[in-house]
Amino acid sequence: MKKYECEPCGYIYDPELGDLDGGIEPGTPFEEIPDDWICPVCGVGKEEFRPVD
Repeated sequence: MKKYECEPCGYIYDPELGDLDGGIEPGTPFEEIPDDWICPVCGVGKEEFRPVD
């Protein structure tokens, strides 16, 4: 599963860790996160994330 980076703040969403505070369980691919999820660091929407190589 790919990691995704928040372009404005640099937060990395790691699917192996999820975002428990945001209600995203570990093992959840980025593509399966609800569209209304926001970055836990800076609060921007999912559309501001890009895949990490």
